[in-house]
Amino acid sequence: MVWVFFIAGLALLVIGAESLVRGSSRLAAAMGVPPLVIGLTVVAYGTSTPELAVSVQAAMAGQADLAIGNVVGSNIFNVLFILGLSAVIVPLVVSRQLVWIDVPLMVGVSIVMLLMALDGRISRVEGGLLLSLIVVYTAFLVRHARKERATARDAATADGAEATSTSRSVVRTWVVNLAYIAAGLGLLVLGARWFVEASISIARMMGVSELVVGLTVVAAGTSMPEVATSVIASIRGERDIAVGNVVGSNIYNILAVLGLAALVSPTGVGVAPAALDFDIPVMVTVAVACLPIFFTGHLIARWEGWLFVGYYAAYTLFLVMASQQHDAVPAFSWIMEVFVIPLTAVTLFVLAARAWRRHRKPA
Repeated sequence: MVWVFFIAGLALLVIGAESLVRGSSRLAAAMGVPPLVIGLTVVAYGTSTPELAVSVQAAMAGQADLAIGNVVGSNIFNVLFILGLSAVIVPLVVSRQLVWIDVPLMVGVSIVMLLMALDGRISRVEGGLLLSLIVVYTAFLVRHARKERATARDAATADGAEATSTSRSVVRTWVVNLAYIAAGLGLLVLGARWFVEASISIARMMGVSELVVGLTVVAAGTSMPEVATSVIASIRGERDIAVGNVVGSNIYNILAVLGLAALVSPTGVGVAPAALDFDIPVMVTVAVACLPIFFTGHLIARWEGWLFVGYYAAYTLFLVMASQQHDAVPAFSWIMEVFVIPLTAVTLFVLAARAWRRHRKPA
């Protein structure tokens, strides 16, 4: 039965993601709102619902490692695996707003989380602060969407009679696409629940720790809506939704998911030394790594996608080996620290420097 729920959950996630992307993209076009804003809000917040449910429930049950591991692991998974896989399918063009506003904000909130966790706990006060920041960010996106809509309306050439004659079709468009979005979100939540429960059962049979389960199985499981949504959005050519979903979900995970989890817990959410020493710094590093990649021509190339997927495979392999206290852990860590990571950092720095010089050259 565990494997039945595992497969059924994946099926619901794919169907739900297709419905969500279709409804969101069509609604964005009907409203005159950029698909990026839809991806950063409706799609990102909707697909992060499983993370919210799991982390809040874990925090209330006193399973702090699971709550923290879910947020941190999901953010690492979102960037390295989902964004990487989406770029492998089709190179992703990154919008100017993402490069200059949303990605730096994702880096900023990741650093804020690290600073808050230095004392070994995300307190209720800090949780409330994180929640207030998601309200401010969402208000900013809504205001930006209204400006874009007003600009589109001013540029429209249709007269008042045409607008009146199509009012019935406009209402129908709203109803149909909102139904697609609602059905998609419902299927995503149900599919994620089945997938996570089955995944946790499988992982516990393997005998790994709660933190590792949260960082890997639970994080990947609750991020399956993002996987399905971004991959299908890439296939359908909705690249702004694919990228905006990842960036928006990461911001939402830290500000809303972790914030609410810390707020509902009587003592806040404790942060394990292992997460503070390794996993949260990895999350921050992964967020920072997006900056040079996104700056290089505003394009995530296929090779960069493969690089991200490869790093996620290495990260997961390290966690599994470390949990089993494998003899190869020291050698694996040495190879990554001495060769792979520095070589990647130099490559990204050179690419970013070339892109910067190219943009500064006079036309």
